[in-house]
Amino acid sequence: MRRTQEDRTRTTRAALVAAARTLFADHGYAAVSAEQIVTAAGVTRGALQHHFGDKKALFREVLEQLEIELGARILVPADDPWAVLTGGIGAFLDACEDPEMVQIALRDAPAVLGWQEWREVEARHNLALIEAALTLALEAGVLRPTPVKPLAHLLLSASIEAALLVASGHPRDEAEQTLRTLLDGLHA
Repeated sequence: MRRTQEDRTRTTRAALVAAARTLFADHGYAAVSAEQIVTAAGVTRGALQHHFGDKKALFREVLEQLEIELGARILVPADDPWAVLTGGIGAFLDACEDPEMVQIALRDAPAVLGWQEWREVEARHNLALIEAALTLALEAGVLRPTPVKPLAHLLLSASIEAALLVASGHPRDEAEQTLRTLLDGLHA
């Protein structure tokens, strides 16, 4: 059976993303050349340029993929909306101990993309999850009446700061307990 152009495109993009992800996680963005990526992916430099334009755009795609996976990891199903919030924080910090997540999402992303773009990616993938959890908690009466949108932004920021602390060697349990203490002040 002949592969379609769409299949070849999908295969080439996936090979580039997988190779880049492994190399970025193992060595950091700055230490990885475009040539190393295309060699590891088994494609040409032209394929990288055609599908992504440059190494930075490929990095952005790797980060987007990581963030999608992170969202799936931190979605903690529970009957209790408060457990969804607190469980999500724990799952987020667990994920932020993963060396791949630390290197790509916490160390390299702010430097490679710049603070503003990095925060936009974080917000695009995580803010809706936080808003949904807060809305459920508010509707269930376990959250003190609070405007959800600004609270979600503040919790996202606090969670990212906690992740950066953990990534820099701060005790994870302490960071989680501090975030939970912040949340406890909102518990109805």
